[in-house]
Amino acid sequence: MASETLLIVVTEDWYFLSHRLDLARAARDVGWRVVVATGPGERSAEIRDAGLEHREFPLDRRSTNPLVELRSVFGLTRIMRQVRPDLVHLVAAKPIVYGNIAARLSGAPAVLNAVAGMGYLYLGQGLGRQVMRGLYERTFRTMIRTSRTARVLVQNRDDATLLVERRLARSEQIDVVTGSGVDLVRFPSLPPAPGVVTVLMHSRMLWDKGVGELVAATRLLRRQRVKPFRVLLAGAPDPANPAAVPVARLEEWTRQGLVDWLGRRNDIPELLQSCHIACLPSYREGAPLSLIEAAAAGRAIVTTDVPGCRAIVADGDNGLLVPARDPTRLAAALKRLVEDEPLRTRMGARGRQRAEHEFATSIVNDTILTTYQRMMQSRRGDM
Repeated sequence: MASETLLIVVTEDWYFLSHRLDLARAARDVGWRVVVATGPGERSAEIRDAGLEHREFPLDRRSTNPLVELRSVFGLTRIMRQVRPDLVHLVAAKPIVYGNIAARLSGAPAVLNAVAGMGYLYLGQGLGRQVMRGLYERTFRTMIRTSRTARVLVQNRDDATLLVERRLARSEQIDVVTGSGVDLVRFPSLPPAPGVVTVLMHSRMLWDKGVGELVAATRLLRRQRVKPFRVLLAGAPDPANPAAVPVARLEEWTRQGLVDWLGRRNDIPELLQSCHIACLPSYREGAPLSLIEAAAAGRAIVTTDVPGCRAIVADGDNGLLVPARDPTRLAAALKRLVEDEPLRTRMGARGRQRAEHEFATSIVNDTILTTYQRMMQSRRGDM
């Protein structure tokens, strides 16, 4: 392939590093010039150290001020005019909305729109979410669905169905790729450390992730005097997200002995090795990386029967599914796994098998690189 330019647009540098760095390296290794555009952050040097170009554009994830949002559009437009990408890969809601406008203004020829999950836009009814949801759907209907060179990447079949049913995209435009991949070497499947059974939830500390339900379930189990267990929460609140759990609440739960809140951690592989059960009682996901990592680490999983989560966990196979927003059913599932070591072991082994055959970074990246190649072939055919 002749050297062509790929521009990956992500809201934050840390999210790119955790979710898209391996893909960018894989694209570079097969001949792409890779440029990464993110909002302001503190980790741009790590992106450049990985051998990638980095550009920054103005972005405030909390803002609904039209003037602030226009600065984001113009910043992306300026980057696209400078970089002149052959393919633009937009990740998540604001990049999709503003990136498609910028692509039209700059003449970028092909756009891949990666839907990272639809929970934020479709779970809440606040003014900010309603405004963003309206812009999001208008972008899909007027710029993406009608385009011959745009494609859509979703992480689960529920989201694909939603896009088609709401006439936001055509079915032939959509590719389903489960998540962003997991490094099977970095996340080995090892027996858990001996000691008290430990449940780990590693994610952003958001109400939408089911943090409150996990704490309520823990409180129920403490009253039932279930076999001793502990619950670890690894992750920080997201101040740009209105669903963020207040730090004071996390600290209060820790003081009460319900959970141990660890804050943001960079040693997730080691934390998974030290735990016995992974839990994410989320309301809706794309394909949660935390569950994919837990599967790779060979941990039994308790999660909710919602889009995204059920793409990673099959009930009774590599974990247990419970209804969202139901602490009682969540408590029952946790109790079952806390008290049944053979079941935990069997489910953990199945999770590792699924990770090796479905979720590995090499599998996910090869699929997305094939999509890139198809889009370039289609574009050349149109020229």
